[in-house]
Amino acid sequence: MDISNTLDQKNGIKIVAFLCNWCSYGGADAAGTARLKQPPQVRIIRIPCSGWINPLYPLKAFNEGADGVLISGCHPGDCHYAEGNYYARRRLEVLGHFLPFMGIDPQRFRYSWISATEAQEWQTLIIEFTEKIRELGPIKKHVEVS
Repeated sequence: MDISNTLDQKNGIKIVAFLCNWCSYGGADAAGTARLKQPPQVRIIRIPCSGWINPLYPLKAFNEGADGVLISGCHPGDCHYAEGNYYARRRLEVLGHFLPFMGIDPQRFRYSWISATEAQEWQTLIIEFTEKIRELGPIKKHVEVS
């Protein structure tokens, strides 16, 4: 998965959002259709299901310059693929605990459940997350010592 072209913003913070095709992407799209204000710092990557997310994808996003990563899928019990969001929740919870060992503040990572009918909830979520990342500032890169 190549996300480097997604993170071409020169100024400010950069946020990558991996959204489930069936629910969260629909919620984000509905917010756009309703002309609800959304932060321009967010780059959305549509995925078939939150259960299909490899925990390495958020890590790769951080490695390639993302200051924050959001993953959102269907509400538990409403997954188009029956159990995908249950698998995602387990993997992402473990990933969240692993981030400090990699020098990444866990507040820079979030996962959530947004349905296609929750445009207002999407707007609230993405604005709050963007404000938190803006508060934390750009992620600091580690310098290798020879």
